[in-house]
Amino acid sequence: MTDHKIYAIPARFRRIENMHILLWLIKDACWAMNYRTLGMIMIIPTLLVALYITWQTRHILSEFLHNLAVVFWIMANCTWMTGEFYGWDENLWGAYGLRQMALIPFCIGLLILVYYYLFLAPKKSFRDKMFAKTEEAIKEELAD
Repeated sequence: MTDHKIYAIPARFRRIENMHILLWLIKDACWAMNYRTLGMIMIIPTLLVALYITWQTRHILSEFLHNLAVVFWIMANCTWMTGEFYGWDENLWGAYGLRQMALIPFCIGLLILVYYYLFLAPKKSFRDKMFAKTEEAIKEELAD
């Protein structure tokens, strides 16, 4: 496939995404160092920024679906972290703990991306439409 189009996103999208990476790394570092209180606090800004990014990209379906999958990934990640912090990781409900429950949002995120890559991304008309929507968003960014 030879697609010579250059893909870009508005700078305001990129800035918030970069801040999101910082928040996520802080949350995961707290998890790794067993800083329970700070780790649990970091769930809120990390998840809120992920939701904001998802909302921000709602008009560009390809970006929106990927960001929605990230929201579910973070939810799964936070569920697993909470289970480890409070000892609910294994056998909380019979054979299942929060680690196993984290598979639910992980799978939802995977299903979103499977849908995208199997049914949407292969269509040239879809790719062209997303390219046009992205160009439109960039023009709006430059107009502000």
